Amino acid sequence: MPPRIKKLIGTVALVIGVSLYALIVMFVGQLKLAGAHPAAQLAFFAFFGLIWVIPAGLLIRWMERPGR
Repeated sequence: MPPRIKKLIGTVALVIGVSLYALIVMFVGQLKLAGAHPAAQLAFFAFFGLIWVIPAGLLIRWMERPGR
């Protein structure tokens, strides 16, 4: 696959994926942590706010891999 196509697909997937992930985490966080202690909310959102980096890094690595 040509590098330009891989980068286009990866960019679109990254934008859609991170947007959906953020919406889901916010929805779940509001449902489960509505009355929780602020420290618990901070820990939840800090953890899930950073964990998206792993799949995004894998996707970016795939995008940067040279074509055949």
